[in-house]
Amino acid sequence: MNAKKASLELAVIGNGQVAGLLDSAGRLVWACLPRPDSDPTMCALLTRAGSEAADGIFAIALSDQAQQQQRYLRNTAIVETRLTGAGGSEIRIIDFCPRFQQLGRMFRPMMFIRIVEPLHGRAHVRMRFKPSIDYGRRPAEITVGNHHLSFALVDQACRLTTDASLAALLEERVVVLDAPVAFLLGPDESVEQQPLSLAHSFLDQTQHYWQEWVRSLAVPADWQDAVIRSAITLKLCTFDDSGAVLSALTTSIPEAEHTVRNWDYRYCWLRDSYFVIQALNRLGATRTMEGFLRYIGNIVAQSTAGALQPLYGITGNPQLQERIVTTLDGYRGIGPVRVGNAAFEQRQHDVYGAVILAASQNFYDARLTAPGDIALFTQLEELGRHAAELFEQPDAGPWEYRGQEQVHTYPAVMCWAGCDRLARIARHLQLPERAQFWREHADAMRPRILQRAWNPRRNAIVDRFDGDQLDATALLLPELGFLPASDERFVATLAAIERELRVGDLVFRYRHDDDFGSPANAFTICSFWYVNALAAVGRTDEARAVFERLLGRRNALGLFSEDIDPVSGEHWGNYPQTYSMVGIIFSALRLSRSWDEIL
Repeated sequence: MNAKKASLELAVIGNGQVAGLLDSAGRLVWACLPRPDSDPTMCALLTRAGSEAADGIFAIALSDQAQQQQRYLRNTAIVETRLTGAGGSEIRIIDFCPRFQQLGRMFRPMMFIRIVEPLHGRAHVRMRFKPSIDYGRRPAEITVGNHHLSFALVDQACRLTTDASLAALLEERVVVLDAPVAFLLGPDESVEQQPLSLAHSFLDQTQHYWQEWVRSLAVPADWQDAVIRSAITLKLCTFDDSGAVLSALTTSIPEAEHTVRNWDYRYCWLRDSYFVIQALNRLGATRTMEGFLRYIGNIVAQSTAGALQPLYGITGNPQLQERIVTTLDGYRGIGPVRVGNAAFEQRQHDVYGAVILAASQNFYDARLTAPGDIALFTQLEELGRHAAELFEQPDAGPWEYRGQEQVHTYPAVMCWAGCDRLARIARHLQLPERAQFWREHADAMRPRILQRAWNPRRNAIVDRFDGDQLDATALLLPELGFLPASDERFVATLAAIERELRVGDLVFRYRHDDDFGSPANAFTICSFWYVNALAAVGRTDEARAVFERLLGRRNALGLFSEDIDPVSGEHWGNYPQTYSMVGIIFSALRLSRSWDEIL
């Protein structure tokens, strides 16, 4: 990757087992094998070396490449890249990971498939396949087979099977592409069928799968394309084996150009669970939702006396020790590159409410195969006990401050929400004594939170008890049921956030200094919280206009990262950011016209 051209104009492919990122020229620049939190076999995204020298890349390019176009095939996770040469030659690259029903089960192998086809003229093509090991420490040692290349990674033996010239691939020589070829990158297993024929068979079945999956979604009347692309991307950030939803597919994409805010997001944050579950529920993506609920249930079951940490590995692993690797330069050379995330050791009290709110779906949704019962409720009561005890205790807060602990407002509100939902669930289960117990707790917590979080001098609900700084999480108070949107305190807080945290259509999470100084870029999801808050207070036309402009800030593939530079509009932070894509879904569903208004 050339440092000057590296950007987050990246397409995502995947199948629930593996996922990868393609740059706008169709180069596979990020892919972890055998699963999304593994060693990145393709890691060129995090090196400053030019594309002609970088390891950790799978590139197919015209020798006189002049133009490139990229798109998703309609309603799929299949990417088409068209490359045009200065002399008029043109090729097409189709990239996808197989996913479809086979023998009564979901077929989702650890496999990337690339089909390369000549379209016009005499295409002179150079191919470069350079897998790496141990976060770019060394190139993989390749063994040449009859029609394949074999190589061993840290956790997996792999094979690239192809009907292209192996010599041209290994020597990176320019060759004439006069017929379609296919590449199957997967486990070190024999492929009995002719590669191109098998690739096309998998392509047809994968395209059918995604189009049928999209047909099952309950999309709004307006902004359907944006919602569909967000839903597919959310699905691509799911690890089917456990049901986990990753926060993002990358590590160490910095939050801004001049910062050391580089984190590994290839894990599952419990904070996000309620919002992800709600988005999946409203879309009708019940299987994905059930998988995530199963993951959360397993986390709760393995917890000790109901104690939760903020994030877990995608299989539920609680140990995510953070380390810095020196073998990768970082995105555009901005380091450090981190593996693991030390936030797993933090105290973040909002997780108790988040898990209770997410698990509430089990008790009310008749579509689920394993509805909530008294046994699950009893487990959730353990979380509620922690919420009731900790809501006034210091923690690292929703933004995971590493050098300070305070009594933060948002975690306190989430603790209240957890107790409030337990009261509702108990009433639903016809457990009047438990309903009264949790209602009394919630009713006692709410006025104490408001007393400490409301700052009359600022005329706003502030980020911490007895504090004076604003925080965008206050925009969620109506969504959580803590305050009605009509409450004068929320209306005043919204006005304060507009004055101090909003820059154009973008909203910062906060503007005060933290462990690393003052944030330079807006946090993408906060802008969607702002849109929803506008709608909640009745400023619907304004909300729709802001939402439309936010959609215009997506990259060329319709995706968002974690952060946006309010001046340049450039995307920063880990990618694709699940929370950001959920924001699109929430706002579109809230603001869309009804189907009756359209038809």
